[in-house]
Amino acid sequence: MAEISASLVKQLRERTGAGMMECKKALVEAKGDLAEGETLLRKWGIASAGKKSSRTTKQGSVGTYIHAGSQLGVLVEVNCESDFVARTDDFQELVRDLAMHIAAADPQFIRKEDVTEAVLAKEKEIQKARAVNEGKPEKVAEKIVEGRMAKFYEEVCLLEQPFVKENTMTIDQLIKAKIAKLGENISVSRFARFKVGETATDAAQA
Repeated sequence: MAEISASLVKQLRERTGAGMMECKKALVEAKGDLAEGETLLRKWGIASAGKKSSRTTKQGSVGTYIHAGSQLGVLVEVNCESDFVARTDDFQELVRDLAMHIAAADPQFIRKEDVTEAVLAKEKEIQKARAVNEGKPEKVAEKIVEGRMAKFYEEVCLLEQPFVKENTMTIDQLIKAKIAKLGENISVSRFARFKVGETATDAAQA
């Protein structure tokens, strides 16, 4: 298998606007061929989605999900560029899927960048102590922490989580697939998850 350098991944990302992981995956499949990698991303619908990610989203819809028994509910605001797209069945399906996913997976943040410094510091401290307790040397423990933080993001960040209805794709990939299909940028701006008997403090500490 061809060695995929960071600079090659960066070049493909600059050409397509796709994410680093998607670019690396495409280059691995393309055996390091930049043009073929770009073609693969376009076939997957990711390149065009990435290019649209900087466009303003001021339309959209608020979705709801109430779990059976009415003990758990979710509100989520999903945005797009036009009222026309907001009213389409595809967009509304995405909004419903996201509300249902949030109810099931209980994310704490939308994206990795939203995780607070305090939460990050606490998690890194926990994971380092865990690695040390497993008998790992200091330098090895630090590398282990880096790997475990990726898993942490997957657990607490909506966009990093595997989609509960199709766990071979993340929520980020699900949204990008809709962007490619509908031709507009789509973003999640906020959500709230309510569970009967749970206070805001309980939710924050979960």
